Amino acid sequence: MDPDAVSKAFVEHYYSTFDANRAGLANLYQEASMLTFEGQKIQGSQNIVAKLTSLPFQQCKHSISTVDCQPSGPAGGMLVFVSGNLQLSGEQHALKFSQCGITTKKEIEIEMEMADVLRIGECLRGKTFVLLF
Repeated sequence: MDPDAVSKAFVEHYYSTFDANRAGLANLYQEASMLTFEGQKIQGSQNIVAKLTSLPFQQCKHSISTVDCQPSGPAGGMLVFVSGNLQLSGEQHALKFSQCGITTKKEIEIEMEMADVLRIGECLRGKTFVLLF
């Protein structure tokens, strides 16, 4: 299986689910998964989804610019790096974001394995604000 095609399909599924129903991301994380949010480490599928669903915006649309991946480990996992734009409902300007995660392969499904780091930046009058997820 082509790693680039698999990672692009995973990314499409992840962000379309994030945009439409963040609670639906629960099955992509494991109990050992960790999300870093502004220096706060959040572990476990339920805790991660609780954090993502509590973000201060309800509607958003991701526009993916790049997807880079490389194989990670003998079990068919991948390191996936994504960058793009995040348009929040009611906002004129999109936010830039980048996200890096490690996936694992379980039969046909791919899920986040160990780590997920998301950065969102906004340029405002020459200043960049960055949130670490």
